[in-house]
Amino acid sequence: MKKPNRVPFLVKPALPPPDIMKNSGYSYPDRVLKSDEGLSVAAFYALHYTHSTRETWQQRINMGQVLLNGRPTSSDDTLTRGDRLIYDRPAWEEPDVPRNIITLFEDANVLVLAKPSGLPVLPGGGFLENTLLHLVRQRYDVACSPLHRLGRATSGAILFTRNARTAYFLRMAMDERRIRKVYLALASGTAMPDAFTVDAPIGPVPYPPLTTIHAYCPHGRPSTSHVRVIRRLPQENATLLEVTIPTGRPHQIRIHLSHAGFPLVGDPLYPSGGIPLDRGKDDERSALPGDSGYFLHSWKIRFPHPERGGDVEVLCPPPPILDPAAPLPK
Repeated sequence: MKKPNRVPFLVKPALPPPDIMKNSGYSYPDRVLKSDEGLSVAAFYALHYTHSTRETWQQRINMGQVLLNGRPTSSDDTLTRGDRLIYDRPAWEEPDVPRNIITLFEDANVLVLAKPSGLPVLPGGGFLENTLLHLVRQRYDVACSPLHRLGRATSGAILFTRNARTAYFLRMAMDERRIRKVYLALASGTAMPDAFTVDAPIGPVPYPPLTTIHAYCPHGRPSTSHVRVIRRLPQENATLLEVTIPTGRPHQIRIHLSHAGFPLVGDPLYPSGGIPLDRGKDDERSALPGDSGYFLHSWKIRFPHPERGGDVEVLCPPPPILDPAAPLPK
């Protein structure tokens, strides 16, 4: 039986149990559409928010956590088109995250920040206030929004807009592929060409833990990654790559390198093939997109400036293991 590849000096050390913090809770609003008219309150939530069972929603409603048109309701109340629902989720505990956000570029229109690995960009998966979005809006103002996303375990440069006009301008530039994003990635194997391009469509595919997940999908959205070898590490069966992505699909680099046969070292979700790893029914827990273990860094970002004209390029120094200038391991 073939032994699995081992990369001893690349294995991330086990982290201590995270500290726990409690956020301030959150209110989730909904408006009842014509298609939902006639449903009970409990049926509405069970239909649209399948992360919880109908029985769980009934308990929340009976505890007064759901308001119908501003008033407490019961799980059997019938909904009418236009009704307003609010689920007041009580405060819950969030795992601690790294908060060492560094500002790489700042003016009145844009921010480029260095995101640490382990910090989610947006709320989700139990995170609300321990997110880059929340921390940036605390530090700057509530108008700040990320133009693109980085995976929770991905580190590096991320671009935020500071007003609606800039957001529109840069979204257009993104659609026109005038924003250049360059990443550093540590991939498994050394047999890839010096330079190659991956054109593999990406879209949602069935994945039981989450219903669907983004992966290689023949009928997905067109996606392109240009890959260049920086350094081969034959003793570790790994290669340091530069990856430029004119498109920006969720988990694009992880999926594309996996599809090409060179998955990221330590990626728990995408093995070779570009589709998520099926651990089978006997496995305790299937991998999720936010799980860490791989090495991926947003290295450079270049974008047209919305006011002064010309392009701005910002570089975010990589961690030592992804640094092209770092000495080779002994």
